[in-house]
Amino acid sequence: MPVILNIDTSTSVCSVALCNDGHCVMHREDYQGRNHATVLSLYIQDALAEAKDKQMPVDAIAVSIGPGSYTGLRIGLSEAKGLAYALKVPLIGVDTLQTLTVGVQFSDFFDPEVLFVPMIDARRMEVFSAVYDYTLKPLMPGRPVIVEPGSYDEFLEQGPVIFFGDGADKTRPVLGGHPNANFITEIYPLAQNMMALSERAYRNGDFLDLAYSVPNYLKEFQATTPRKKV
Repeated sequence: MPVILNIDTSTSVCSVALCNDGHCVMHREDYQGRNHATVLSLYIQDALAEAKDKQMPVDAIAVSIGPGSYTGLRIGLSEAKGLAYALKVPLIGVDTLQTLTVGVQFSDFFDPEVLFVPMIDARRMEVFSAVYDYTLKPLMPGRPVIVEPGSYDEFLEQGPVIFFGDGADKTRPVLGGHPNANFITEIYPLAQNMMALSERAYRNGDFLDLAYSVPNYLKEFQATTPRKKV
């Protein structure tokens, strides 16, 4: 099985994990805010040192490709591109919403009929979201959603639905009244939860173009105008 260095900078958490043969050899996470530019390089150095110490040549670099924070995604992808180029290994892009879902699925036992709804906070009542079944089949592909009453009724009427991610808490007052709506708090996309997804991509030869790949923002960046002119 390949040795893959996984990187996630898609939200406020920065994380790196060195994985091999279904096992996480080492991982680092920072939950202190958007310190990606400060800590990411240090975490990568730790991972490379661990790989060298264990005589495990890195076979690929995997990076969370989005959706998520525009700045965070750019930092992660830029670092991953440079690393893949320097090591002469392929680059893998992993969907952030799938990483969130895998983290929840592996954390507990759920009935196969349960649907999973990862949510990444956007602005106001908007989230980046998708709907997956137990096999990670997308019943609703990833997209921006303005959450309002009835937004997920199509899925809530089918049975239990689990909402999670840093965008889920703000939707609870709108969606939480439905008897099939369940919420899990403090769930973040982490590099160690990318392992199964990045290994699958490696086996399938699903690699990114080092020169032309860009994050999957799902929507265009919207700059804000300062209220006070300087």
